[in-house]
Amino acid sequence: MLSAMARSIWTGTISFGLVTIPVKLYPAVQRRTVRFNQLDGEDRSRIQQKRVNSRTGEEVPYERLVKGYEIAPDQYVVIEPGELEALDPRRTRTIEIEDFVEAGEIDPILYDATYHVAPAPGGAKPYRLLAAAMRETGKVAIARIVLRTKEYLVALRPAGEGLELSTMLFSDEVVDAGSIDELAETADIEVSAREVEVARQLIASLEAAFDPSKYHDEYRARVLDLIERKAQGEEIAIAPAPEEQAAPLPDLMSALKASLDAVRAERPEAPAPKPARRRSTAAKKPAAGGRAAKKPAAKKPRA
Repeated sequence: MLSAMARSIWTGTISFGLVTIPVKLYPAVQRRTVRFNQLDGEDRSRIQQKRVNSRTGEEVPYERLVKGYEIAPDQYVVIEPGELEALDPRRTRTIEIEDFVEAGEIDPILYDATYHVAPAPGGAKPYRLLAAAMRETGKVAIARIVLRTKEYLVALRPAGEGLELSTMLFSDEVVDAGSIDELAETADIEVSAREVEVARQLIASLEAAFDPSKYHDEYRARVLDLIERKAQGEEIAIAPAPEEQAAPLPDLMSALKASLDAVRAERPEAPAPKPARRRSTAAKKPAAGGRAAKKPAAKKPRA
């Protein structure tokens, strides 16, 4: 939710055919990462980062810094600031919608940072109209926006009664799962119908409505607790970490059944197992001149 102190990071318009909608963007995420400063262990003084010439060891003043792109070991093409500025995207205050697509067609891996979109003065009615039309049609708008000096591909989608905007990765920035050898090797592995059935029951026993407030960053809470205790002068005793020994992999079916039993003991409301389907004792004969149908291979999992 937006806090009362939220400040917009961008003001402009959404271009929708001949309709323009004045809008503002607000950050939708506030990172809660615990950050540390580097200190000198002797006197607890802050450490300063200096820009040093790797050959001479001398500190380089800011005005002498230039940007270089390495084309070979220790060979660089130097780019002047003015040359980069000439390539900057045209500074515009318009979110130009290019296409409307089905929401389910977008792979979530393409989404990056997300922003709340709010109407600016004079834009309330067309804003509500666009949000309602997109919500009813299930469409997502693909557009472009310039934030600071970078042009982004973005997805504008309905959220509740309003709109959200997510910057997106370009397709060539996504690693193809087919390039991962371990994933390619799973294509030829077959699983039995019984294994799939027990795995389905295990999934059903763990089924729940998604509630994001249920999940917490437990590591961050432990770090903050450690900081608080040390700030109060408490001496922290560090217990040696137990040595982990690789355990042999259990039989897959045994592991599935044991997991299912453990979940049912912890969640009595979990659905009862369904009886396994019995195969007919009379084997089906293949058609004359034909071959028995092969069992389809397991689907290749997504990365």
